[in-house]
Amino acid sequence: MSKIAVVMGSQSDLTTLEGMIRLLKKFELDFEVKVLSAHRTPDEAAAYAKSARENGIDVIIAAAGKAAHLPGVLAAHTTLPVIGIPVKASVLDGMDALFSIVQMPTGIPVATVGINGAENAALLAIEMLAIRDEKLAGKLAEHRASMKKAMVTAQESVDRRISEL
Repeated sequence: MSKIAVVMGSQSDLTTLEGMIRLLKKFELDFEVKVLSAHRTPDEAAAYAKSARENGIDVIIAAAGKAAHLPGVLAAHTTLPVIGIPVKASVLDGMDALFSIVQMPTGIPVATVGINGAENAALLAIEMLAIRDEKLAGKLAEHRASMKKAMVTAQESVDRRISEL
């Protein structure tokens, strides 16, 4: 079974990740959540990334704010895919984290989602895993169909509201 690592740079990032964790549970995926810091626990973060593959991890999702070096540090120590979530945690509204994660040097890529884009990070990880997992691919197709249905319902609601004005 596929396994996802969710790594946050600080306990305060958990609020941003709640929707993502609900999605991972909805898709019945095996995952683990760790709090590691590129700056406060750099040796532990590096060791975690180095051992991730042998511990059954297939994809790492890393969330960090401000300087946001965590996704890059993890990517530097593994060849597993790393998805970075820039967290809005400073007066720069997450732009500092976004640039820190997205502007990686050649050879150490980090896939980056939008600021506070935790649910998109989960969906990207699910898409990666679904390449070789037909059951997961089917669940992903069902999820997309439910999003489409919600949009149709929203349009119908707007149409009713406009007709009442």
